[in-house]
Amino acid sequence: MTAETEALTTSPPAPAVSTRHRRLLIAVFSISSSMGYIAMIQIIPVILVSMADDLGTSRTAIAAASTVSTLIGALAAFPIGRVLDRYGGRAVMTGGAAVGAVAVALWSQAGSLPMVYLSFVLIGFSITMCTYEAAFAVLVFATGPAHRDRAIITVAMIAGLATYLVYPVLGWMNSEFGWRTSLLILAVVFGVTSVPGHLWIIPSRTAHRSQLGHRTGVPIGVALRQGRFWLLSVAFVGQAGSVSAFLLLVIAYLQDIGHPTAVATAVPVAVGVMQILSRLVLTTLAARIPLVPATAVAFAIQAAGLLLLPLVGVSVPLCVLCVAAVGVGQGIGVIARPAILANSFGVAHFASVLAVMTVPIALARAGMPVFAAWLSDWRFLVICGVLSLIAALALLPLVRQPPVRA
Repeated sequence: MTAETEALTTSPPAPAVSTRHRRLLIAVFSISSSMGYIAMIQIIPVILVSMADDLGTSRTAIAAASTVSTLIGALAAFPIGRVLDRYGGRAVMTGGAAVGAVAVALWSQAGSLPMVYLSFVLIGFSITMCTYEAAFAVLVFATGPAHRDRAIITVAMIAGLATYLVYPVLGWMNSEFGWRTSLLILAVVFGVTSVPGHLWIIPSRTAHRSQLGHRTGVPIGVALRQGRFWLLSVAFVGQAGSVSAFLLLVIAYLQDIGHPTAVATAVPVAVGVMQILSRLVLTTLAARIPLVPATAVAFAIQAAGLLLLPLVGVSVPLCVLCVAAVGVGQGIGVIARPAILANSFGVAHFASVLAVMTVPIALARAGMPVFAAWLSDWRFLVICGVLSLIAALALLPLVRQPPVRA
């Protein structure tokens, strides 16, 4: 028996998690992740113009703040992951929500660009501490293998739906109250819903440590020596960088090839629609669809959409289909990564394994849009499509490998 196999098989069975507790975790994380992303990310494009005009700076300088938060999140990912593995998520996620609420409130009072960037340094920490990555780590540890994938899919589906449906409300808030008051409202709602929820439902440090002996999993050093980890890294880093660049530039590309502004801004809605539909299908058929091949197919569909988009010209229906294909890859990719990693390497060191992969993903999300913007024309779609195709091909050797249920 190999060391990694022994690590995954010798621990006693984990105690059952109550159905009520699992459902409460899902409900709280669905609300807190939704509010976190809305307050710290989704609001940015809505208030971008108002902020730039008020602060007397360029839109590019304001938009670059999100890159700051991404890079800070990448730096913080691994140490936060280690703390989650060792002590559980209650203190980390509660503190992260509090930091995020304070950061958004500070952002609302910014009178200069340095103050905006300082706010986004704190936002970078908060996103890593209390949104998807941390929530998935707690869910993976607290729920059994039979319910793990469905719990992750449910949180991602609800948060994804909420963050896309909220845009009309955010637009109304900005026009009615202005960007500063809108941010203050979001800060209060985020703090009031997330801090007490995390403090109430996430297992305590004592409860977490009492279950460590029942949770199996390979240490991060062992995971890094396995080819499976690197194949998964290639797949998810390539897919994340591809989507990040595409979402930033797709509207400008559609306008450049001749679509009117109304069409160019409406077509990307297909990404959100297909994210929700793909997750809904996977939620319904989770017990019957193996996740690795489903993810490979989703990434291949994304690649096809990106590579075909330069060829369809100004045909609106064909553009919508190609853009929707990106939504399939993004919708499945977000939920597949934590589920596949848990199935592959167990849960005892899950947050650390997830964090190590998060770092290159964050760098790809920060760097690929810059490279794609430099390419400017249809060539960026080809690069994004090739990255997505490489992501799909990287998963193929793993399709026939049985998952580890730990």
